Amino acid sequence: MKTDMKKAVMLAAMAMGTMSAAAQQPGELWGKNADAGKSAKTKWFTEAKFGLFLHWGPYSHFGGEIRGKRYYGITEWIMQRDKTPANEYTQLAKGFNPSEFNAEEWVNIAKAAGVKYIVITSKHHDGFAMFDSKYSDFDIVEATPFKRDPLKELAAACKKAGIKLGFYYSQFQDWHEPNGGGNGWDFDNKTKDYASYYRNKSLPQITELLSNYGELGIIWFDTPGNMSKEESAEFMEKVHRLQPNCLVSSRVGNGLGDFKDFGDGEVPPGVVKGAWEAIFTHNDSWGYSSFDQNFKSPREIIRLLAEVASKGGNLMMNIGPDGKGKIPGPSEQYFRETGRWLQKNGEAIYGTTFSPIAEQPWGVMTSRPGKLYLHVLDRPHNGKILVPAFTGKALKARLLDGGKPIGFKQSGEDVWLTLPASLPDARNSVIVLDYSGALEERHAIPLVAGAQYESIALPAERAAVHGSAVVTRFTHSYYFGDWKHAVCAAGMRRPEDSISYRLRFTEPGDYKITLQYAADTSHEKREGVVEMQPDGGAQQDFRFQVLLTGKYDSHKPLLFIDQTIAVVSVKSPGEWSLRIRPDAAGNELFRLKQVKVEPLR
Repeated sequence: MKTDMKKAVMLAAMAMGTMSAAAQQPGELWGKNADAGKSAKTKWFTEAKFGLFLHWGPYSHFGGEIRGKRYYGITEWIMQRDKTPANEYTQLAKGFNPSEFNAEEWVNIAKAAGVKYIVITSKHHDGFAMFDSKYSDFDIVEATPFKRDPLKELAAACKKAGIKLGFYYSQFQDWHEPNGGGNGWDFDNKTKDYASYYRNKSLPQITELLSNYGELGIIWFDTPGNMSKEESAEFMEKVHRLQPNCLVSSRVGNGLGDFKDFGDGEVPPGVVKGAWEAIFTHNDSWGYSSFDQNFKSPREIIRLLAEVASKGGNLMMNIGPDGKGKIPGPSEQYFRETGRWLQKNGEAIYGTTFSPIAEQPWGVMTSRPGKLYLHVLDRPHNGKILVPAFTGKALKARLLDGGKPIGFKQSGEDVWLTLPASLPDARNSVIVLDYSGALEERHAIPLVAGAQYESIALPAERAAVHGSAVVTRFTHSYYFGDWKHAVCAAGMRRPEDSISYRLRFTEPGDYKITLQYAADTSHEKREGVVEMQPDGGAQQDFRFQVLLTGKYDSHKPLLFIDQTIAVVSVKSPGEWSLRIRPDAAGNELFRLKQVKVEPLR
């Protein structure tokens, strides 16, 4: 990758919040200067839980191929990746003619999928407006044969269906304009006058979007680049003045916004309070790619939706319509199937909030007053699931799909439920547990391990850190722009720099302890120790040597290895401590993603 391209990608990634940074602390409000979900106008957003993102523009027509070259990874960046001259891109964009676009068809798919709001790209980084703009002739009405304003048609269809509509707008990057951010191959970055672009195109187009399309739910800004805080604040003021109930995304920049958007493809490691959103794309590209068929299955979408909701957020899943204006077949099929699950189980998603109890080996939880929703993702072999740290009084339990009663027993703060022989949906079956009293927030509780699961994961974000050890996020990618995020324990250089877990073994037996980590040449052959100790028992030390996996590069895959360290014999149920540390002072030990505890059979 050329240096200038890498810098541009890094600038955009940092603006999106996708570069390595300290992991969010569980329960943290996301921004001191932001709304953070405190105002009444965010109520609809925090209750919606499921949104649809649509990336659509001339890049959809190219489908990943331009000027005889094929580009893997995200296609909406194809102009920048190809260094297509702005004038030539303008000519190529004339081939964009989405003659099969039908706004009501799109909204019907969204309605069937169970999404509550739609956000569509009104202008992406290529500078092309997907609406009729008076402030640029590089728009779908004037620069293509289509000659229609699809955003007006979509606004009418959303209003009819009762779905909130939002517009994505790239406020800093504009590769078409001499003074816009991002295009350094046509225009000299040193002579750019961004303030002129801001005043003459960006702000006026935002005004058009806020004035000409009825009531909007969201203006979704992106990549603020080197905008000043005053410029970001002026965007917010304009949105709130022209549409007081319209929300502004945190990518307006400078710590502002009505709700938080995490990095592309990122779920925070723990509960985050306030209004926030995780954004994922259905395959590996946001814009349409003619050769990207890696679509997430309904099972993956349903489970991701439950995970995000269990941490208190929304999931906005993206689809890239093609150049003709059609939703790709797998996206329509899999979104409709997700909607069928929501028709039966939506009570456990819509209007819920985060779980007061940490996730368990069998799944995650969502909640509302008096009800805890157990999303059973992995059925234990004996059909018995444990809800620990339950400070209320359990009253009754039933399957949400069908209403079948579920037997349970409460002993102190433990609630054990007995599952039926078969569950309604192996992807995610929901149990409603009604209770009285109050459920205290118990996120830092021992992790449950038992012989009824194939493997129990102890993620780095659940570890306690000691000394100079940290839990942080390492961002990497497979293809260009296909961001992945690995939360890892790092910074362990001395024996006192360690991480630890509290484990609760519910059954005796032998358990294999495996470390999943990444290590480069600076870590290779470092020695570490896994210390395990039952409460009231003797400590056992297990030493290991770190193996090489590869150098970390944010623009390449981050590879992890599974290294089994020990087999521990658990004589009786009870709590244990597990600590990982370097054997001696030196370079960093490794970057630990998780510990796996596997019962032997």
